[in-house]
Amino acid sequence: QVQLVESGGGLVQAGGSLTLSCAASGRTFSRYGMGWFRQAPGKEREFVAAISWSTGSTYYADSVKGRFTISKDNAKNTVYLQMNILKPEDTAVYYCAFRGGAVLTTGAAYDFWGQGTQVTVSS
Repeated sequence: QVQLVESGGGLVQAGGSLTLSCAASGRTFSRYGMGWFRQAPGKEREFVAAISWSTGSTYYADSVKGRFTISKDNAKNTVYLQMNILKPEDTAVYYCAFRGGAVLTTGAAYDFWGQGTQVTVSS
């Protein structure tokens, strides 16, 4: 089992910034990936960003490229999502996810999920 605890959501004006954190604990894997997904009201969950823990390779959805940055702190087993130039359409519940093995951008491929943190961007 892997436990994920997210923090950092909130209310921000358009153009502002927020940083989300996700601390992982529990079972260890030799190779794994962590990702961020989001779900807006009435919409399906969508991929936002992901990172390979072993290589540091990063992946982004086109909608957030150039605005969001995913990073990790190995010592803290924590992944971050720095969100800049936020737009009202970024409003959603953001979920951190973990999968053992290679990084994928499909939510169904992830084994463990955090509880979610609300991000609201006002216009």
